[in-house]
Formats: sequence, C-alpha cells, structure tokens
Amino acid sequence: MNVSTRNLNALPDIVGLMRLTQSLAILDAVLSPEWEYRYYSFNQAWVDGEKMASMCNGSGDRWFAIFSAAGAALHGTAHEAPTYRAGKPSAAIFSGLPEVFHASLLQEPAFATHDSTFCIWRRADEGHWSCGPIESSTLEDPDGSARLLGILAGRPEQYVEFAADYYGRDLHPDDVAAVYRHDPLTPVLVRQLNPELDFKSLDNDLAEIGYPRLAVDNR
Repeated sequence: MNVSTRNLNALPDIVGLMRLTQSLAILDAVLSPEWEYRYYSFNQAWVDGEKMASMCNGSGDRWFAIFSAAGAALHGTAHEAPTYRAGKPSAAIFSGLPEVFHASLLQEPAFATHDSTFCIWRRADEGHWSCGPIESSTLEDPDGSARLLGILAGRPEQYVEFAADYYGRDLHPDDVAAVYRHDPLTPVLVRQLNPELDFKSLDNDLAEIGYPRLAVDNR
C-alpha cells in the first residue's frame, strides 16, 4: 500500500515513523560516508525537545519532519508536481496544521516551507494522520507526495531497490530488515552492508541519529 496524502493510513504511527526515518538515515550513513551525497538524515537533538528527519535528493525534492512531545509534522516539496508553485504554496497545504507545530515547522527557515506541495501531521493524542485539503485533480499524484513518501511505508525491499538505483549497492533484504527493526548496529552488519566502511567512522553518525549500537563492539 503506497503512502500519499490520499492514503495516510499506510504510514506508521509517530514512534514507528521516527524509528523508520532513523533507520533510513543510518543506512545512508553506512552507504555514503560523504554526507552531502546522502538522501536521508536524522538529528535526534535538532533543538531542545525536538528531533528532525529529512530527505533531500539534490534535484529540488525534499521533505522535513519534526518529532516532539506534541506529536509529529512533515512538509514536502515535489518541484515537478502539478501543484508546485515556487514561493507561493497553496494556503490549503497548511490549513488545519495545529498551532503547536507552527514555530518548529512553518517558521523554521531551514525547512523552506515557502515551496511546499504537501504537509501532514499527527498530534500525540490522535490516532490518525491528517493533511490539508487536496486540490481537486484527476492526476494520480498531484502534490508529489506519493513519489516522495512512498519509502515511508516501511518495507525493507523499498530501500533495497533505492540503494541499487542510487548507490549502485546490492543489499540483502535481511540486512536492511535488521536495520528497520532497530537491531543494534555491529561491525558484522556494517561489513555486510558496505565492506569498504570502517565501523569506527560511524561514531558521529550513530550519536547524531540516535540509532542503537552494541555497548561493547566486537571489532
């Protein structure tokens, strides 16, 4: 089942989405030691009380998500979407966004919401994801959310396909599934994902992302 603003039920809950975005970030860190070439990132200490996840493909498409005690919110920009209006996003995109997310999402310059094509959110006390009204369209993916959010369905084979296409890496689905489960990262698992990478080089990434590792490494 594909994730989009028309199908938010395919998204994990807040904790599940946070864990998934951490998994995507550490997988990218393993496959791409050079930060600037990564798609996915996660910062567990973005600002006081907030964590941040992001996707940037280097071609103008991106999304940013924040996680806090209030819940979670995510906005995205699909620059080739029919509803994309540079610098003039539809007011409907943020219609209904709870005020508790305004300062951390709408008013954060780093998130470039002035180019948004979609926004979703979920308060901590809610059991479902929400979004603003979707523009009437006969197109399958008018706001680009299906293309940008598809990987958030949480199926390991999606990342396997992505890694083959973008990084030219042939990953075993079981190794990706282990990271999706948040199994502690080990030197053995890292070698299986990227034989060329030194496990020790991931220290800063593991700390920033907040992904679990073994207390004692078997190097």
